[in-house]
Amino acid sequence: MVVKTYRGLLKDGAQDKIPLSTKDGSVGYRIVKYQIIPEDPQTATQEIVVKIYNEEQSTIDGTVNFSDASLLGVALYSQHSSSYNSFKTVIFDNSLVNRDIYVTVKDAVGAGGANYYIELEQMKLDQTQNMSATLKAIRGSAVD
Repeated sequence: MVVKTYRGLLKDGAQDKIPLSTKDGSVGYRIVKYQIIPEDPQTATQEIVVKIYNEEQSTIDGTVNFSDASLLGVALYSQHSSSYNSFKTVIFDNSLVNRDIYVTVKDAVGAGGANYYIELEQMKLDQTQNMSATLKAIRGSAVD
């Protein structure tokens, strides 16, 4: 199993493109690990949502909709000075992609940024898997 890693820092309201596409779509990826940490973990109050999509987003927000076919994973970091901090991460592990993915960051209560770390399992796709991943991506785009 080949694992590729990607990491970066995004400011509030920003989006990163992770280039995964190949000319023939014969290489697929599945998220196996996804972690985030705020840019400044010592900030008193933060509610940061970091999402991974299989298509570029025109609007960066903190809303989470599991019905969105383009959503591949979500991580939430919440910290309040007087009470608690918490992490939550959800990865849709059955999602297989063969094109670029996008990471977005939104802080609901401030303007904090976040670091992300993603591990992707790389696999060779046969023609049927390639077509399936491509059609699924096209259908997801058409629904939006």
